[in-house]
Amino acid sequence: MAKFNFKKGDMVEIIAGDDKGTKAAVVAVFPKKNKVIVEGCKIAKKAVKPTEENAKGGHINKEMPIDVSNVRKVEA
Repeated sequence: MAKFNFKKGDMVEIIAGDDKGTKAAVVAVFPKKNKVIVEGCKIAKKAVKPTEENAKGGHINKEMPIDVSNVRKVEA
């Protein structure tokens, strides 16, 4: 497995995709999948069934993982 250069809380810049040029913090790291979740980037709408906590259900916005080849570490 390759060396992983990202940690939770690191500042990164998105270098490819719809959010190209965005600078934000890393929220979660998945080294086995070579993916990271970046705060406020790659937002997807997810349908949620009604539960006891969320009686109405509906849609929520969720941050999805981004491949590490599409992010670059930025010095804060």
